Amino acid sequence: MALVDTLRIRPPKAPNLPIAPAMYFQQHEDKYSNILRLYFNAIDNMAEALLGAVGGAAIRSPYGAFQDTVSHTVVANTANVMTFNTTDLASNVSVVGGSKLTVVYAGIYNLQFSTQFQNVDTAPQDVSVWLRINGVDVPGSTGLLGFPARKSAGDPYHDIKGWNFFLALNAGDYVELWWSTTNANVTIQAYPLGTGPTRPSTASNVVTLTFVSALPA
Repeated sequence: MALVDTLRIRPPKAPNLPIAPAMYFQQHEDKYSNILRLYFNAIDNMAEALLGAVGGAAIRSPYGAFQDTVSHTVVANTANVMTFNTTDLASNVSVVGGSKLTVVYAGIYNLQFSTQFQNVDTAPQDVSVWLRINGVDVPGSTGLLGFPARKSAGDPYHDIKGWNFFLALNAGDYVELWWSTTNANVTIQAYPLGTGPTRPSTASNVVTLTFVSALPA
């Protein structure tokens, strides 16, 4: 059985307390105290599941993990959105329209990504990567990357780049990753299964969006 199932939180229900008799009656008091004792024990058990040693294992926070399996060639010095065609894991986070990382619930989210770049040009080239939230560029979010020239005619320069952002998002908001390059010979590249040694394929884009906390009050 999965750990999360064994730690499923069961909220306690307020008990129906018996009406007190007109005169003191010890059996009534004992029954009343026992009902309250059981109720407070249930509250303690719920608090332990949330705050104890195993803590958040029972909490189902929103998350999404996505990747893209195709390569992308673009026109130089133009804005281009990164896309994702495969959902690895997701709960209340989804990709809409191939690029929009969309959340169901408001909160602080951690966005992490990695992108496999390739340069086949004979000169060094630059790439910019930035964020848009609900179609609007996020100030300060651009990362500027520099890639050396290819190693030889049949051996491109390759490198994987990535970093993370903390983002305050409202319910229904979406985030996109955008990029541009100074030369069309710089691509976002997917690679097939490798040999010598045998190794898995390479996704062109990988991204995760994970709930961190509720929005500040």
